Amino acid sequence: MVYAFNAEARTILMKMNNVTLRWTKGLLILVSLGCFNSVCFADRIKDFTDIAGQRSNQLVGYGLVVGLDGTGDQTTQTPFTLQSVLQMIGVLGVTLPSTGNQTQLRNTAAVMVTADFPALSRPGQQLDVTVSSLGNATSLKGGTLVMTPLKAADGQVYAQAQGNVVIGGSRAASGGASTSVNHLSAGRIPSGGIVERAVPALLVDEFVQLDLRQADFSLMQRTAETIGRRFGIGTALPIDARSLNVRVPTEPLKRTAFMAALQDLDVLMGSQPARVILNSRTGSVVMNQAVRLSPSAVAHGNLTVKIQQSPTVSQPLPFSRGQTTTVTEDTATISDSGKENSLISVPGGASLDQVVKALNMMGATPQDLISILQSLRAAGALRAELEVI
Repeated sequence: MVYAFNAEARTILMKMNNVTLRWTKGLLILVSLGCFNSVCFADRIKDFTDIAGQRSNQLVGYGLVVGLDGTGDQTTQTPFTLQSVLQMIGVLGVTLPSTGNQTQLRNTAAVMVTADFPALSRPGQQLDVTVSSLGNATSLKGGTLVMTPLKAADGQVYAQAQGNVVIGGSRAASGGASTSVNHLSAGRIPSGGIVERAVPALLVDEFVQLDLRQADFSLMQRTAETIGRRFGIGTALPIDARSLNVRVPTEPLKRTAFMAALQDLDVLMGSQPARVILNSRTGSVVMNQAVRLSPSAVAHGNLTVKIQQSPTVSQPLPFSRGQTTTVTEDTATISDSGKENSLISVPGGASLDQVVKALNMMGATPQDLISILQSLRAAGALRAELEVI
């Protein structure tokens, strides 16, 4: 009985050692990849790369929307609408007497039709198209787009569009006042376009070129290593920070299976560069966790920027074997001092999100946000890329 107990104990200890060993190996892998102190995640190759030569194209066309309820173009002010109608009905065998500008077509509107032509599209496939008023029509609601050819940049027709325009809005009138909801001079036709011509496909080659959507040598190196571990060394040949060639099978079945497995490979994404996105129209500010501020001084009109660092004590829970530590908490406040051109010291390590939140709570205009952040960036105090949209 004692021997059985010892054998069972040894088995349990061996299992615990194996679990500890696997946990230690996993920890070492995370440390070696730089994921111990930062958040790491993986994306599929299809999520951050494009296959060279397989891209979408833009299509555009000019057409007419008919069947409107008196909300179309005023032909006295938009003569091109009347000219287009006369040409269209002339092709259909209808001839009108010369009446000059006396003809009024309030149920017709001239529109521009746009669509995206996906890569590898084939004749017969359907596209979603967008219809936008070109003249002074007040609404396209209830209208029908007449068959319109869609052309690409080379001037060739690749699709035809026709169908009922879907408008997500309404207009109500009462007496001399009117109210409209949403935009009524533009709409969409789901599956309103039909592909008539395919873009010439690339010839089958031994290599397929993958292009990163953002040039990055580190990401390129990790992508090539991931492909090499899965399909063998020498399969991926980096060209530069954006492009790499991948050796693929030439047989169609093997090529399809290879590309499916290639695009589903997970690649560890490194730390993203510090970036601040500022919307100049709404005053919205979006930033990532890598944004930091360096010691600086800020003065902008009557706005005063104060950033204080106060020590706080972090007390661990009972029996948690933790240690009592002192941490520094950054607090940012914005006030109207009434004195212009007052320099306020900003210590290093201050959190930019607190500064932006305080500015927004005080009601600072988007111009104030732009001026302050641009000044910090120009002075080198804002360690991040600033993009204004």
